[in-house]
Amino acid sequence: MTLILKQLFALLKVLNSDTGENQIAAGVACGLVLGFSPFLSLQTLLIIAVLFFFRVQIGMALTSSFFFKMVAYLFDPVFDKIGTLVLELKALEGIFTTLYNLPIIPYTKFYNTIVMGAGVLSILLFPVIFLVSKNIVVKYRVVIVERFRESKVWKVIKATSLYKWYAKYEQYYG
Repeated sequence: MTLILKQLFALLKVLNSDTGENQIAAGVACGLVLGFSPFLSLQTLLIIAVLFFFRVQIGMALTSSFFFKMVAYLFDPVFDKIGTLVLELKALEGIFTTLYNLPIIPYTKFYNTIVMGAGVLSILLFPVIFLVSKNIVVKYRVVIVERFRESKVWKVIKATSLYKWYAKYEQYYG
């Protein structure tokens, strides 16, 4: 339970930071791919490389992958059906045979119906999740954060010496 609470607090900290909406949304979308792919696979290594080479919020990717990994088990029957459809296409049979005979590609486990279905679905959902999460972050920052900052409760908290100490601590030690 404490792990989930830590993840939620980390999520709130990222949402309230100065991180750009595109970086957060890309982190959520990469977390979708991480959550849907097998733990030790080339897909995971590819997404981790993307996290380090591009401006993607790594904390958001890891947090969202944690939640998408929990949801992925519920979608296993859907992944299996999609993967079966893709793997049984006669038009792609030659491509899959060639890929399987290559030296590194079989480590993606693309020949597994659940892995193939999860990969296809995560590729299709990537832009949708990116746009939806970006919209949610923008609305969260405009509506909820601004409304909270204008509340009397926040003004009282901000006036305390404990908050001033915390703000000074954050300024120096981040």
